[in-house]
Amino acid sequence: MSKSNRKTLRDFMFRGLMFESEATLFQTAGIQVGADESQTEERLLSEAIAPFGITRRNAALEMGRLYVVLHCFENEIRSLIQETLEEKDGVDWQEKLPTKVKRFAEDRQKKAINDSWLEGDKSNLLGFVEFGHLSDIITDKWSYFESFVPSQHWLKQRMEELEKARNFIAHNRTLLPSEYQRMYMYIADWNRVIGL
Repeated sequence: MSKSNRKTLRDFMFRGLMFESEATLFQTAGIQVGADESQTEERLLSEAIAPFGITRRNAALEMGRLYVVLHCFENEIRSLIQETLEEKDGVDWQEKLPTKVKRFAEDRQKKAINDSWLEGDKSNLLGFVEFGHLSDIITDKWSYFESFVPSQHWLKQRMEELEKARNFIAHNRTLLPSEYQRMYMYIADWNRVIGL
């Protein structure tokens, strides 16, 4: 690279750093700098669902909010299980999963690796466990979880109710407003009691 090209590159990078520094100051003062990502996302979503009727769009938006909450909740439970099992059972924790659950997850994982064009994460065995299996794992390893899960009955009751609603949502069926509230209540209850 020639001396003039190096100077041009250095000047360009310096100006970028200066702009970034100044932009932070402007943003702190409440001045918008650059594109507003949330407005862009809202516009793109509005355009994508515009062809559908208002009733369907509103139902989809409410279901979408609930899906986001369930997605976070379910994956936090998977993380909680994995972290707990790694701590208690060590690096080979996957080998110590309940046999039925492990076999089910391995079969699903194998199919995903061999048959699917999807390229998402296929390495974590817990990602192939069904929602209902999560409570099976916790109850099978109850001594690891009993200090922060109130009881197996409490766990199973909430997980069974959440699984029913989760499957409803996963198959694009709409819940009633009272059912939304129950879902939010169960998840808030879990977060209050167990903390995620």
